[in-house]
Amino acid sequence: MSSPCDPKYAPVGDVGAALMMIDSRLKAVYDSKTEANPEQQQMVDQFAASLGPTEVDALLDGVCTLIYMFMEWLRAACEDHDKDVIEYLVPTLVATMRMMPKTFRPEVIPTMAGLLVAASTGLSPNLWRAQYGRWTDAEMNPLEATAVLLAERINRISDDRDFATRLITEALSRADQG
Repeated sequence: MSSPCDPKYAPVGDVGAALMMIDSRLKAVYDSKTEANPEQQQMVDQFAASLGPTEVDALLDGVCTLIYMFMEWLRAACEDHDKDVIEYLVPTLVATMRMMPKTFRPEVIPTMAGLLVAASTGLSPNLWRAQYGRWTDAEMNPLEATAVLLAERINRISDDRDFATRLITEALSRADQG
């Protein structure tokens, strides 16, 4: 029996815009910039202000699609080493979230952990989250940061700072050709 949270029922969203946002944050992390570049933050704020409700939903769906795709890659990588992705990855990511109280307020950590578990079990993170109502403002930064943490983990595993971004852009290219 198919789940209502099966990814085949999920909107893909604006993966391109979500990937640009995540890649930008990753590059800032790699450049040891813990504070946002004021010019970059202004551009992000202007972009966000230009979005209507439909575009915001598409961006959120795009971030959830990235989380799903990253978790699929991580699940396959773990299985190649006879490890369970939930056991291997979720506790360390939750511990990292707990060390980042400005980004991850304690009340949003269970939701972010739930997104990871949903994606790692083959469910759509955005459809899983939709069961609990609309996204809250308090979940926006943690959602983005969760995707960044996953991309950074993939990059570290592959020993390539651009691997996660390339993984998605190549998947998008294949989808456009198919």
